[in-house]
Amino acid sequence: MTIFPTLSSKAEIEEGTVLAPRFDRDGLVTCVATEATSGEVLMVAHMNAESLRLSIETGEAWYWSRSRKALWRKGETSGQIQTIVEMRLDCDQDAIWIKVRVGGDGGCCHTGRRSCFYRVKPVGAAADGPLTF
Repeated sequence: MTIFPTLSSKAEIEEGTVLAPRFDRDGLVTCVATEATSGEVLMVAHMNAESLRLSIETGEAWYWSRSRKALWRKGETSGQIQTIVEMRLDCDQDAIWIKVRVGGDGGCCHTGRRSCFYRVKPVGAAADGPLTF
């Protein structure tokens, strides 16, 4: 049984009101999680059809762990549960953006940081510089 329909019309995909995520060949769609109030990018992960379904049904972020090949409820062991405030899909339904409130200590990165995006790479005239934290 397919959880989500497959749409064939570009107009249906881009302008329609039917959720029909376009999963890649591995059955995954990229998901960007940002903090609901500040807009800070917290992490990027992947969802399969089951984790997307669970996220919609529970209002909590579920992902597919590519390394463990298993469903992953964010914060299940750390307490950093991501409660979804809003979910958006991009124009061709192959990427998801969720705005979340983070439980526990508010961290999202396995390194203990709030965001997985903690390194800065200089660009332009300063491009020769190293990554900074």
